Amino acid sequence: MTTVGFIGSGSIGGTIARLAVAAGHQVVLSNSRGPGSLADTVAELGPRASAATSEEAAAAGDIVVVTVPVTAFPDLPAAPLAGKTVIDTCNYGPERDGHIPELDGTSLTSSELLLRYVPGAMLVKAFNNIYFKHLLSLARPAGATDRSYLPIAGDLAPAKAAATEFIDSIGYGVVDAGLLADSWRQATGTPVWGTPYGPPSNEMGRPTGPGAIRAALATATR
Repeated sequence: MTTVGFIGSGSIGGTIARLAVAAGHQVVLSNSRGPGSLADTVAELGPRASAATSEEAAAAGDIVVVTVPVTAFPDLPAAPLAGKTVIDTCNYGPERDGHIPELDGTSLTSSELLLRYVPGAMLVKAFNNIYFKHLLSLARPAGATDRSYLPIAGDLAPAKAAATEFIDSIGYGVVDAGLLADSWRQATGTPVWGTPYGPPSNEMGRPTGPGAIRAALATATR
């Protein structure tokens, strides 16, 4: 059993938390509005779930999922994330985040920008390419013939291994998409972003194996 801390508990964070609880993990949720705002979510998830501040969730997690707008990066609790595997689900969207010159160009990925604010974290990019309803509906146990795969990117092998183990436990296989500098290949608007799993109108989604994910990553352009 792993304790998973969540900084951000919106659609993606809440879905990952739901899958984690179903897999037997403990989850500690947080958001920008404070623990009280998560009472209904915690009650729905049951005794393996609790709510806390972002600092407390970061400190409690063996793995920490960061799922916030890019504009919230400066507010993240860096100290308790140091030395931990941190899964970054975040996508940059100028229409929401405003324009960030480094991200509008090709000099930096959003994960590399995040690492500037949490420099001690062992960062892995994951879960940012799938619609939250598909993430819930496509989870399958290990060995299932229709198991879907997610791309991950990161610079540190131990962090990738920890993220892979966690992702496997909640119902997905993993395709290694390279380093954080390569994570633009799974960013918003790329071939692997959403499309392989089917349109949002099909809430059940389409199971997608590793070959399709690798092919989509390979055809990305910047």
